Amino acid sequence: MDKPLVSVIMGVYNQWDEKVLREAVNSILRQSYENLEFIIWDDGSTKEAAAIVQSLEDLDSRIVVMRREENKGLAFSLNECILHAKGKYIARMDADDISLRTRLEKQVDFLENHLEYGWCGCNTELFDEEGVWGERPYPEIPQMVDYYKFSPYAHPSVMFRAELFDEGRGYLATEETLRCEDYEIFMHLIQKGQKGYNLQENLFRYRETKDSYRKRKVKYRINEAKTRYKNYKQMGKLFPVGWIFVLRPVVACFIPPIMLEFIKRSEGIKRRDDARKQVEPVQINIEMESKPLRSIETFVGSVRQTS
Repeated sequence: MDKPLVSVIMGVYNQWDEKVLREAVNSILRQSYENLEFIIWDDGSTKEAAAIVQSLEDLDSRIVVMRREENKGLAFSLNECILHAKGKYIARMDADDISLRTRLEKQVDFLENHLEYGWCGCNTELFDEEGVWGERPYPEIPQMVDYYKFSPYAHPSVMFRAELFDEGRGYLATEETLRCEDYEIFMHLIQKGQKGYNLQENLFRYRETKDSYRKRKVKYRINEAKTRYKNYKQMGKLFPVGWIFVLRPVVACFIPPIMLEFIKRSEGIKRRDDARKQVEPVQINIEMESKPLRSIETFVGSVRQTS
């Protein structure tokens, strides 16, 4: 298709696990929505890892792989993808996550029918090598208060209107935004009067293993604090509570990874359990309501046999 409606963009750097990478890629290729192009940027992977990424082009004609020798970070990679994107919408994807089959279809449908929103995310399931272990819901229509604690969107699950990047200002690719590119782009867009939405469905699986909590290095947490400070100051949100949340990622440096793991996994498991409990009463009611019907059918059957 000459003009894909959706451009899926993904940055990859030294993804050695080919099985994990192909699972992520195939989850896009098998979407119920097929009018797409898949742009993958190899951000300076080693020769062996780059060969794995390059081989993805053989999977589907909709895949385009590009690369450069020097590693420049995720923000740079996504900007390069955006420059080559042809779609009306730009959908994010990560090299180790999974998009559920109807994700793109439902996001396109939402954005086509709700012109007041600039982007659309969704709720997520959390999984590791043993399978799905938790859930993470996001606020339906995030407000400023939702940005204080964490980013109120699962970044790799988001679909943007391509026109948001038409002014040449994509992701801010600086040293200070490394590992907090998502928070910065959302803060930038809401300052421009844009707003986003989260579909209240689990349409995405976010890989969160026990090792995930050990990857957040001190320098990245300091980067986040700087990004928060800059944006809160521009928005006039430093006082009275902004400063507290500027310092929040720095304080997290002193929390042992094993404690962060316990907190995060406990939250994810609890939310999954709560979601299941909301479904169980409905099933019970259905069973209770079906018993009288079965009794009537039994009675009618006995009458017919007697007659």
